[in-house]
Amino acid sequence: MLKLSSHPAGRHFLQIPGPTNVPDNVLRAIDYPTIDHRGPEFAVLGKKVLSEIRQVFQTKQPVVIYPGSGTGAWEAALVNVLSPGDRVLMFETGHFASLWKKMADNLGLQAEFIGGDWRSGVDAAQIEAHLVDDRSHMVRAVCVVHNETSTGVTSNIAAVRRAIDNARHPALLLVDTISSLGSIDYRHDEWGVDVTVAGSQKGLMLPPGLSFNAVSERAQAAAKSSKFPRSYWRWDEIIESNRSGYWPYTPSTNLLYGLSAALDQLLAEGLPNVFARHQRHGDASRAAVRAWGLEILCRNPSEYSNALTGVLMPDGMDADALRVLIHRRFNMSLGTGLGRVKGRVFRIGHLGDFNDLSLMGTLSGVEMGLREFGVRLKASGMLAAQDVLSAAPADVRKRAA
Repeated sequence: MLKLSSHPAGRHFLQIPGPTNVPDNVLRAIDYPTIDHRGPEFAVLGKKVLSEIRQVFQTKQPVVIYPGSGTGAWEAALVNVLSPGDRVLMFETGHFASLWKKMADNLGLQAEFIGGDWRSGVDAAQIEAHLVDDRSHMVRAVCVVHNETSTGVTSNIAAVRRAIDNARHPALLLVDTISSLGSIDYRHDEWGVDVTVAGSQKGLMLPPGLSFNAVSERAQAAAKSSKFPRSYWRWDEIIESNRSGYWPYTPSTNLLYGLSAALDQLLAEGLPNVFARHQRHGDASRAAVRAWGLEILCRNPSEYSNALTGVLMPDGMDADALRVLIHRRFNMSLGTGLGRVKGRVFRIGHLGDFNDLSLMGTLSGVEMGLREFGVRLKASGMLAAQDVLSAAPADVRKRAA
């Protein structure tokens, strides 16, 4: 007879950069009884979430919500505005940028991939140079990842928009915000993005299962001439049905309950406060890494991610073996290295429903794990992180009073 292990005491620290911890109020909302998705009560819910999610994307344009993963939203972005054989320009910032490029290849697009070192963000100057050389305007879209989850690098999307404009190129701009939306400042309208891709399981503080496309007027116009066969992913039928608060198919009713609660929480805190909180936690995490004497994977301080920190292990030490030790000893999950940095990097997620004490508990578990693993640390990362958090701005201290 199979003997089940006892449940470990205390809560599990899920410190991967997504899925993130789901707040209790969101879990309770998901637990509401399911209602008729064609009835009048549902229309109220539908209109609410469709209106409020636009505030998070910082857009006045439609946001399409799918029952699906972020990978599905990648595909929806491509097949709605492009046609088979179209050229797209993409930038290699890490594992997820590489996967989006692989999808483009699988769909029969001609993807030109600007190589990267997996430690830096998108180089807008290279984007501009490629587009200037494309005198016949064969490139139909530029696809970039805002926050590369595999590396902890955040790219400057406004600079990419300027690069396209400087080249006087008509290419559409498609951006992946799966690990940044709701955690790092992102401005769909102001930055001239045509399609923004997102998922529910990170800054939006939900389980996996919802994905999003925020779409500009240019993107909607491009969709009218797309030659890709599409049915489930096509925007026009969904946007039309959304006008009355419904979907043209069965939506994820209970996840929409959760989305409503999560949006209430984000908007009540205020997006500027949400972004400032993530900035503080990112700063504190990086201070800890530097105090330990370890190297942050992201090379450029201007590109540090406030959603996660990628940490390089000393030469000859296996990052995945460290993760196993920390999981076994302290009941905490850290992100694994992906692709070319597998075994060399572990990732600390510090996004979503997260506060100062959650961060200190996380960093404590990492520090104890590093010591037990035999990594020689220069100093206490805990003290360095505390110094950052103790220097909280006045508005944070006021809210805590």
